[in-house]
Amino acid sequence: MKKTITIADRSDHPLRVSRLGYGTMRLPGEQVWGEPKDRNEAIKILQTAVESGVNFFDTADFYGEDITNKLIVEALYPYREDVVICTKVGASRKPDKSWIVFDKPENLRESIDRNLKTLNIEQIQLVHFRIMPHSTTPLEESLEAMYEMQKEGKIKHIGLSNVSPTGLKKGLEMGSIVSVENAFGYGQRSSFESHGQQVNELQEVIQLCIDNHITMIPFWSLQNSLSEKEDKIGVIAKKYGASRSQINIAWLLHFNQSMLPIPGTSNLTHLTENISALGIRLTDEDMLFLG
Repeated sequence: MKKTITIADRSDHPLRVSRLGYGTMRLPGEQVWGEPKDRNEAIKILQTAVESGVNFFDTADFYGEDITNKLIVEALYPYREDVVICTKVGASRKPDKSWIVFDKPENLRESIDRNLKTLNIEQIQLVHFRIMPHSTTPLEESLEAMYEMQKEGKIKHIGLSNVSPTGLKKGLEMGSIVSVENAFGYGQRSSFESHGQQVNELQEVIQLCIDNHITMIPFWSLQNSLSEKEDKIGVIAKKYGASRSQINIAWLLHFNQSMLPIPGTSNLTHLTENISALGIRLTDEDMLFLG
């Protein structure tokens, strides 16, 4: 099992990172809004992640709002040369904590400029355009704006999030797509609805990603729709003296070498447990048993 992965490996500006990243969505307050419950622990989590070899951080200006970006700056700036910060655009928040579509060209430009300013950088290494349900903006219009900002130097690489096979094919027709961030995990491998919104799974675009050298970044990877009777993860966890979460992460790492999990947590102990999953070596028999 590889411990590193190269995003955009066929480009002139590849990004080599550890195969276990960190998703910051769990750091803000309840419903991904406001200050963390424990700001000092949030800062310590980010710093410990880097000290432990994690150098890929997934964030968004609509986390908090803009709370996770501010935490990243406080904890990690000036950034180490090997740190890659990946953000998302296409959504925004209201004061009532609801999520809204924010994907018109002017919206995307506003989001990118806010990310650049808050993160105190001149170029974002990787930006995922989040495809929001119920959007009235044609995908082509949003992507044109993204590629225009890439030409301007504000964005290095572009990826897609919550994308369907049709949307990914359209993106590839228009330009370079180096990563896809969709929901995926051992216990959740098909698309589903959450809070009235369609959530697209990686399973449906995996072959497209493999064929086009696209890095796969699963979110909500620890979500589980399986019954207790199907608790094969628990069997393997007992075998290795590991937690279920650790085996979930190990399964992702072994499932495909182009997978870059980004499990998030607001608990320092859970962070170190997640990182240690990199050291778990599942056998071919384990993977066959898990399915």
